[in-house]
Amino acid sequence: MAEPASLTARRSQRIHVAALCGALLAVRAASMLVVSQPGYTDAYYSTLVAERVAMGQGLTADFVWNFIEAQGSGDLPVPSHRFWMPLATLIAAAGIRLAGGIFGTFGSAQLAIVAVSAAIPVLAYVASRSLGGTHRAAMVTATLVGLGGLFAPAWVSTDSFAPAAVLGTAFFLLFRRAAAGDVRAGALAGLAVGVLYLARAEGALFGLPLLMLRTRAGFAGAAVALAFGVGWQLRQAFLGLPPDLLARAAFLDRYEDFFAVAPPTLERHLAAWPEPAMRDLEALVTNAITFILAFALVLVPGLVAGTRALWSRPEVRAYLSLAVTVYIVLSLAFTLHSTRGAYFHSLAAFFPFGVALAVVGSASLFVRRGDLARIGAAGALAGIALVSWSAIAEWDRGFNGPYRVRLAAVSALPAGRLLAMDAAAWRWITGRETVVTPADGLDAASCRLRRVDPRVLVLEPAHFSAYADQYRAGAARAERDGIRVYDYRSPCEVAGR
Repeated sequence: MAEPASLTARRSQRIHVAALCGALLAVRAASMLVVSQPGYTDAYYSTLVAERVAMGQGLTADFVWNFIEAQGSGDLPVPSHRFWMPLATLIAAAGIRLAGGIFGTFGSAQLAIVAVSAAIPVLAYVASRSLGGTHRAAMVTATLVGLGGLFAPAWVSTDSFAPAAVLGTAFFLLFRRAAAGDVRAGALAGLAVGVLYLARAEGALFGLPLLMLRTRAGFAGAAVALAFGVGWQLRQAFLGLPPDLLARAAFLDRYEDFFAVAPPTLERHLAAWPEPAMRDLEALVTNAITFILAFALVLVPGLVAGTRALWSRPEVRAYLSLAVTVYIVLSLAFTLHSTRGAYFHSLAAFFPFGVALAVVGSASLFVRRGDLARIGAAGALAGIALVSWSAIAEWDRGFNGPYRVRLAAVSALPAGRLLAMDAAAWRWITGRETVVTPADGLDAASCRLRRVDPRVLVLEPAHFSAYADQYRAGAARAERDGIRVYDYRSPCEVAGR
């Protein structure tokens, strides 16, 4: 008996999707050859703490990347994740626990993230089909999202990008059913929100559309999400809520003040008026450009068209409302953090579903011109491929180069704990306990640092302004490619206090 045509077609489509996912995993493997070390502070931090979690030492750090995590006696280790969220660390820890002996700390942590990112093109395909896209349109969507564009190195970084992309897309897929009254879908959407919150703090905003449903499904989802938020905040409260958390997040007048011992204050922030308002406007412009570049420019018209054509769908309205809300909240409330990477991080949760919406919207623009649709799809694929390659190349230039310079400078370091601007990076590279150089100068933390007892000050060409004179004219013990090494003793120790 002949197999039904529909069943044959579905089997063929599954084979296509599986083959595409296999090809994209090969792309990931190639990316991993470049992204072969954490590279930047967030990823260094996540990987280092993940190693401690895998060793049974919990969410702790034997370095201080910011004084928000040095609230107590000043001894090391300190409780970690007083500012950042823990999901990427926990995923990486699972990888280290399972495969650390085979692939090493970073390799096994990265493989765990790549395993999560393998779901991204699948969810993008499902999102496209759920929006009414054809199999071909969904395959284009999955390819675009899988390549990643600016997110290409992010999909293999030990950071929150890949988990956020998976959870954000899952939320939008589930939200449509929740809006139709499906309580189970509402609870699962709330689960996605709760876990997304553990990846990115702004993930809490994803609970708002559930609340606005004002139905059993919406309230069920909101309750599940709230349970995750309350659980995490109870952990923070048990450790002692950092009194300067809000100030360091929202009242910065210079980004380097985030790393000062003395936190910024609302009074000082308001006294600087109208500069804060000008920074808010600049952030709105900068983050708008970031959004456009993240969607590789060519997808933006399709995204607008798709949003207009499918406005009657609840998940599309939720998508737009959340995209606007996150953009405004980060730009205006957490201004300097948003332009230093926080907003780009947040876009990972919007990227796969947004690309699906853009591809379906683009198809509606060329509904009567199949030839133009094919040309547009080919152009978008070529553009994303080029942007993806450029992003990987830029990651190599921006992070592997400095990593090699730092690695070469290790031989110039005398024994002892370190003071360095990027404490997480130097902890990873040297294996030594490290404390961030206070942005308001060493004197601001001299007695506080005595408990840690750092002996070596490392200043790089990029350093906080308080160290400009010492870097320019201070007598360095050694120098390697612009990295200058100084002996250090706490003035409190010298004074015998």
